[in-house]
Amino acid sequence: MAISDQNVVEILKTVYDPEIPLNVYDLGLIYSIDIAPDSSVRITMSLTTAGCPMAKTLTQTVRDAVCAGISSDRVSVDLVWDPQWNPAMISPEGRVALGMTR
Repeated sequence: MAISDQNVVEILKTVYDPEIPLNVYDLGLIYSIDIAPDSSVRITMSLTTAGCPMAKTLTQTVRDAVCAGISSDRVSVDLVWDPQWNPAMISPEGRVALGMTR
């Protein structure tokens, strides 16, 4: 079975930020998902703050979840700070889940 962006998105929706009750995808922490022809996956993500003490844990959790979900260890996660995350990046579904108004 070929890996698709949608497969990876569904997996990412199972990984929750440890401090905010929302998954990393709807929180807007996932900036890109790149799937190469060899089915390796590169995820570019950020965190809500640069000083987040959970940075290593959360990026490893993202990697582990995707590896397990696609049955491959060819997954890398790049942590970036540009652009800086802000609450406007939260998806409409995430806003509803957090009780935020539009």
